[in-house]
Amino acid sequence: MLFPDTGAGSSLPRHEQAPAHGDRPLPRSRRAPAAPGRQAHDGYVQASIDDLGTPLAGTTFVVVDLETTGGSPKDSAITEIGAVKVRGGEVLGEFQTLVDPGCEVPPYISVLTGITTAMVATAPRIAAVLPAFLEFARGAVLVAHNAPFDLGFLRAACEQTGVAWPAAASVDTAVLARRLLSRDEVPNCKLATLAPYFSATTSPCHRALDDARATVDVLHGLFERLGPLGVTSLEELHGLTRQVDPVRRGKRHLADGVPSGPGVYVFRGPRDEPLYVGTSNDLRTRVRSYFSSGEQRSRMTEMVALAQRIESVSCAHDLEAAVRELRLIAEHKPRYNRRSRFPERALWLRLTEEHFPRLSTVRRVRPDAGAFLGPFPDRRAAEMATAAIHEALPLRQCTTRLSPRVPTSTCALFGMGRCGAPCAGHQSVEEYARIAAVLRAAVDGDPSALVEPLLARVDRLSAERRFEDAGVLRDRIAVLVRAVRRRQRLQSLAAVPELVIARPDGEGGWALSIVRRGRLVAAGSAPRGTSVRDTLTGLRATAETTPDDEGLAATVDETELVMRWMEKPGTRLVEVTGTLACVAPGTGGFSGFLSRVEAGRALRDPFADGRQLGTRARPERVSGGPPSAGGQVTSVGGPAAGARRERSEWWGAAGSF
Repeated sequence: MLFPDTGAGSSLPRHEQAPAHGDRPLPRSRRAPAAPGRQAHDGYVQASIDDLGTPLAGTTFVVVDLETTGGSPKDSAITEIGAVKVRGGEVLGEFQTLVDPGCEVPPYISVLTGITTAMVATAPRIAAVLPAFLEFARGAVLVAHNAPFDLGFLRAACEQTGVAWPAAASVDTAVLARRLLSRDEVPNCKLATLAPYFSATTSPCHRALDDARATVDVLHGLFERLGPLGVTSLEELHGLTRQVDPVRRGKRHLADGVPSGPGVYVFRGPRDEPLYVGTSNDLRTRVRSYFSSGEQRSRMTEMVALAQRIESVSCAHDLEAAVRELRLIAEHKPRYNRRSRFPERALWLRLTEEHFPRLSTVRRVRPDAGAFLGPFPDRRAAEMATAAIHEALPLRQCTTRLSPRVPTSTCALFGMGRCGAPCAGHQSVEEYARIAAVLRAAVDGDPSALVEPLLARVDRLSAERRFEDAGVLRDRIAVLVRAVRRRQRLQSLAAVPELVIARPDGEGGWALSIVRRGRLVAAGSAPRGTSVRDTLTGLRATAETTPDDEGLAATVDETELVMRWMEKPGTRLVEVTGTLACVAPGTGGFSGFLSRVEAGRALRDPFADGRQLGTRARPERVSGGPPSAGGQVTSVGGPAAGARRERSEWWGAAGSF
């Protein structure tokens, strides 16, 4: 095809230049001088075949799906690879193999996928499988549903085995579906939703090859939507997925006045109400990213469509920016923010001040309110900690106020040995005080006297093979220990009247913060060559005042943010008014216990990537497709290896119950 060349050498007015051979001239914005390798004929440029792009009909795609032991390649491994090679709507080949992950398959993964530890025990390792898969996919475009997950695991496997990752193009059917389908057509873009919508011949069932086959049908269904859009090449397909929504593009001007540097930004809606509050080390770059194709979150797309203007507040450093963000979110409660909106909803456990104290759940605590624990994120966590304490100590659980001089009737807990019945005079005030003193000592110092008997009970329950009861108690202990640790950390900072923190700013200067009883009251910077002392004098003169009591002067989130800032490498304590001290030994002796519980909980949790992980019946099928290099056909349903429950399993919460 010949296009007219209307370069600077043309002497005719534009409306007098007649196209030859009946071709219509390109609009001026698309005309260009002849590029190297093209021929110019009488003012026309010969377009090359490359200008047409790679036709989708002639492109080879390899649709891949993985099954893994978890949601992150950092601590999980591949258990199965399934792939289908297609071109022009025709299936050219399939690839399927189980993979030995080098570890046990978590039980919830086995329930979800049907892949057990016994099935992968004799399968090849990823180092043997990966070259065969890469050879199968050589020269093809990789396709996956939620591609960052599957391709991320494959890239990580290449790094671990020293295999070069091919520079292959990729297509994410989840992103493509969000671009082409409306919510009126499908409620979400999960594979389990799209497969029946496009009448896929294979239903996804969390087995790699079946899910890959279903993704092929989804891919072809999405390709049918490309015709009316004029998308016929691979390059145009990539451009479509990177295309910015017109509504979002039209709001780019809102970021024009946003400065660079650290600070806080606020999107405001039609009634000037705050829609979303965020923070960044580079305000301008971050705010502009909301109007690019990189922002894929549906909530943010909806928020940007409503936004009418953007406010920004420049800050001295990122600690000040993060603190201001927390305060603005707590004050305005923007509907598009999810975290830190309701700090006032935090719960605490308090030991009441009376002759026979009991545990009480409260929203706020005073510094002089006696022993207290928390905060807890929700009522369930508070109830778990309460149950753990009652398991260890026979504190009364009734809510009536008791008098040592007026005995009343006992309750069922006395008969069960769970309460000493001070209500009926079976315990004196002094005897009961010794029990309450154990809790006070645990809260203010070493919790061993409270926690060790509970851990011993977990051991007994495990020895009796009562794994579910052991797991419940173990989780309660973990919540209790975390609450004690959190309370002690908060109190250590709340007891300091003033603290001056400095961190290098990366340019030879210092980022300075003044903290009073856990609250950031002033922030500034001392550039290279200036006096830090003079800067601190100016900051103190304008610092916020705080109450004189010894309690926290800020929200828990803000105080913990300051503590994380203090614990970063390179931070220096310039001045300390009062005493900054940590409780010794505190909860440090239980760090290993908490780490094992956290690791076990991570194994039991669903994937963090958002894929649908509803529990399904184990598929009664035999792995289909030709076995790949090192692969084998294995039936589902064999006994799991290591069926014997060891203590390490329930202790680490590896899903044994």
